[in-house]
Amino acid sequence: MSNPAAPRTTTNEPAPVGNAEGFTRYLRHDLLSGFLVFLIALPLCLGISLASGYPALAGIFTAIIGALVTTFISNSELTIKGPAAGLIVIAIGCINDFGGDGVIGGFTDIDHSAYQAALAVGVAAAVLQICFAIFRAGILGEFFPTAAVHGMLAAIGVIIMIKQIPTALGVTAKGEPLEMLKQIPHYVAEANPAIAAIGLVSIGIMFLWPVLKKRVPALNAIPAPIVVLLVSVAMGMGFDLLHEHSYTLSNHKYQLGEQYLVNMPDKVFGMFDQITYPDFGALTYPKAWKWIFMFFAIGSLESLLSSKAVDLLDPWKRKTDMNRDMLAVGVANLAAAGVGGLPMISEIVRSKANIDNGARTRFADLWHGVFLLLCVALIPTILHRIPLAALAAMLVYTGFRLAHPNEFVNAYRIGKEQLVIFVTTIVAVLATDLLMGIGIGILTKMVIHLANGVPLSTMFKPFIEVEEVDANASMIIARGSAVFSNWIPFRRQIEQIGLIQRRNIIIDVSHAKLVDHSVMEKLEQMQADFVQEGLGFEVRGLDTLQPYTSDPYAARKRAWYNASKLCVLADTEVAERLRDDIVSLVATSSGDATTFFTPSWDQSHSGVRIEVIGPRALCDAVAELIRSEASLDMAPVAWVEPVESMRLTPSRSGHREADLSLTKH
Repeated sequence: MSNPAAPRTTTNEPAPVGNAEGFTRYLRHDLLSGFLVFLIALPLCLGISLASGYPALAGIFTAIIGALVTTFISNSELTIKGPAAGLIVIAIGCINDFGGDGVIGGFTDIDHSAYQAALAVGVAAAVLQICFAIFRAGILGEFFPTAAVHGMLAAIGVIIMIKQIPTALGVTAKGEPLEMLKQIPHYVAEANPAIAAIGLVSIGIMFLWPVLKKRVPALNAIPAPIVVLLVSVAMGMGFDLLHEHSYTLSNHKYQLGEQYLVNMPDKVFGMFDQITYPDFGALTYPKAWKWIFMFFAIGSLESLLSSKAVDLLDPWKRKTDMNRDMLAVGVANLAAAGVGGLPMISEIVRSKANIDNGARTRFADLWHGVFLLLCVALIPTILHRIPLAALAAMLVYTGFRLAHPNEFVNAYRIGKEQLVIFVTTIVAVLATDLLMGIGIGILTKMVIHLANGVPLSTMFKPFIEVEEVDANASMIIARGSAVFSNWIPFRRQIEQIGLIQRRNIIIDVSHAKLVDHSVMEKLEQMQADFVQEGLGFEVRGLDTLQPYTSDPYAARKRAWYNASKLCVLADTEVAERLRDDIVSLVATSSGDATTFFTPSWDQSHSGVRIEVIGPRALCDAVAELIRSEASLDMAPVAWVEPVESMRLTPSRSGHREADLSLTKH
């Protein structure tokens, strides 16, 4: 297995540590990065809150509490905690289930009751996350297959876009995603031109700004959301959205007013008046527990995946304790839901920006929260000028990135079966819900594995053998299959022998019937973990399996391929004289090939039996070589027959004194 790309390094200094010394030593770097991340987080927190059916400040509460709490619990130095677009669908689904619709048509008493019920659900889910971490169950995040997770996130992206398009156009709308998708032409026809102008300009900026930054490097320091805020606030002032009035366009009257702006407190420190407490009576309803599980499962999975991704990007190769990080997220979620906040995760986009801005320690996250607190506490009336259409535009772009066409291309490049799982999960989520959708995606992958010959007995339990190679190394031999559903016990064995006992590990998969895409990726991640610990990690036998595609992470299976077999009965003298030439010819041929030299005796002939298994052209070339070298009195007996052969060797190489049981006629 190839070595993973080494994380980039920007300095030769020792790895920064988020302690008291690190706070002062790296203050300049962390303060600057925290401020720049704050500029990105502010509009996103507001937009995610409103899209989730919560008050605008709920997302700010979450980011502030996440920054203040997780900094002192988690050892993840560069992740930013806060609300994420990936949980919008769950949050608004919970609000809807309790009878609310968020800000649509105004935040009514029913919406407030649904909001309090959702907070109680958030508290219960946070308690599960804390238990999850205490019992060190973070490894359960390893169960979910990659294609199904990406399909779920892509479906979330599609739903976000569908839900935010009406808001970007100034239209009030609600309903199921597929129903709203059908209504998009109607939304366009009913759009409020002034609000739609703000929304469309904002969407244009979000999509064009990355292109402009590539051409004008000086723009890299300016986040696209800040540009959107500056332009949209100016347009809102031009349309005088602070005052109720109407205008006529093409003989149609349209209304404008504060309903198209973010609802914020009208006084300094007014944010503290909006603290809201959970209604724990909602937990007596059976439907609440469905949402508790979804917040817990999807939120924990997203957080774990994001933390792992940030570790790979960390310039100093620092490793997060996933159980400790989950404990931090659970405690912060408990506090946030207790005062009116959204659920939080380790957020990948803001974390990536944190790294790019030169953060050194976890205090960058702390500073980003401090800036958010100062902003909403001291200048809420300025934030009130932000148009809702601009926030919707940012979320449309976020949804597009989650469901980017490249995701489909990447899935197909890895393997057609990955595309099937990916698309099936998307359709299932859109047609049902997140929980059912990802369940269908997982089931689809299992069915594909069974169809590809994975024994049911190895679907959830790996059959592995451990051999001691030397005093410092062990070999783990995988038999049956190495797939996503049996990866957790497989991983535990690797960690126990390698990371805990401090031994080098060799993984031999040559005896496996299938190694799926998820395991291919996870083996690469394990290799990075071993490298960080100064240990050796090698995967053998992958080249004996047939990859589905040329992608290095494609699934691989044991398969037969069409070949020809040349059988030659030659005198020992001829065979010995031509042995090296035949082996060389086989090694330089195109396609997989193997040569066998074995003693052969029958009633009329004694000598050596030569067998060459490979392409027909190779068999013909070897036959011609033997024919040209053999004398008339040593004329060999030869014949060619079609066979289906197992991929026998890691490369096109030489002779084998091997069992022919892997060749079938």
